[in-house]
Amino acid sequence: MTSPPPGPPTDPPRLDALLRPRLPSPLQEVRDEGFARHGVRLFLKRDDLVHPDLPGNKWRKLALNLEAAAGRTVLTFGGAYSNHLRATAAAGRLLGFGTVGVVRGDELAHRPLNPSLARCAADGMRLHFVDRTTYRAKASPEVLEGLLSRFGDVVVIPEGGSNALAAQGCTALGRELAGEVDVAAVACGTGGTLAGLAAGLDPGQRALGVPVVGGGFLAGEVARLQREAFGGPAGDWSLEERFTFGGYARTTPDLDAFADGFEERHGLPVERVYVAKLLYALAALAGEGAFARGSRVAAVITGTPDAPLQEPSVSR
Repeated sequence: MTSPPPGPPTDPPRLDALLRPRLPSPLQEVRDEGFARHGVRLFLKRDDLVHPDLPGNKWRKLALNLEAAAGRTVLTFGGAYSNHLRATAAAGRLLGFGTVGVVRGDELAHRPLNPSLARCAADGMRLHFVDRTTYRAKASPEVLEGLLSRFGDVVVIPEGGSNALAAQGCTALGRELAGEVDVAAVACGTGGTLAGLAAGLDPGQRALGVPVVGGGFLAGEVARLQREAFGGPAGDWSLEERFTFGGYARTTPDLDAFADGFEERHGLPVERVYVAKLLYALAALAGEGAFARGSRVAAVITGTPDAPLQEPSVSR
C-alpha cells in the first residue's frame, strides 16, 4: 500500500493561537467623582488583562514583530526596570526562542540583579550591559554592527518595541474602542502604542498621549512611526506633556496620594510608572474643562504593579 502524497505545507500557528490572549480586552466604566463632577464618564480599557506575561500594549506591540522573527533569537533594548524586556523574555520562554536584552547602565553588570532583570534572566534572556553613551547611540550602524558581531543571527527590535510592526499591531486597540468613547488616552514611553491607537479609531474620535518622560521628542517619534507603518499621518492624536513628574519612573507625594486614592475607591492596583501619570493627567484635564460635558474618556490600563519574584536574589 502506498502512502498518500503529502498535502500542501501548512502555515505555522499564529501567536494568538499559541498564547491565547484575552482579546478584545474588557472596557469598564468606573464612576469617579473627580470626573463625574465635570460631566465626564471615565472608562478603563483593561489591557492589563490581555495576557499575564505579555500584558496590554506589550502583546500588541510584540505580536507582529515576533511572527516576523519566525523563531530566531530576538535582541532588544531597555533600562533596568523595562517592562518591554520582561515581556520579550517571557515570550521567549513561552515560545522557545532565544532573547538578548541590551541594558542601559554598565555599572549594573557587577551588582545583584533587581527583580525586573532577575525575571528576565530567569526566563532565559542573556543580559548585555552597556554604558549610557553607547546606549544613546544604540540605533547607530556602529553600535548595531558590534551587537550583531557579538550575538550573531538575531532579529533586532527597538527599545520599547516601537517600530512600524508595533504601530500596526496597536491599531487593533483603536478598533476595539471604535464607536465606544470620544477620547482614548494612553501613557507614552516610545510612542508606538499611540501611533497605532490613533490609526485604529473611527473619524470623530481622538487619541491622547501622556508622556511619562520629558524631552519633547515624542511628537516626532509618533509622526515617524505613522509614516513608516501607514505611509503618513493617521487619525487624530495629540500629546499632553505636563505630567512627567520629573522623568521616567519618578514620582511625587502628590502623584502617590492620587494613585493611593484611586486604588482605594475602585479596588484597582495602579501601576506607578505609566498608569498613575495617565489617570492623574486625565483627572487634571477634566478639572480644567478640557473634555466637553458628556464626554466618554477611556484610559488604557497597560500594566499592573510589579509582583515580587519568588527568587529575587538571582544574579548574573
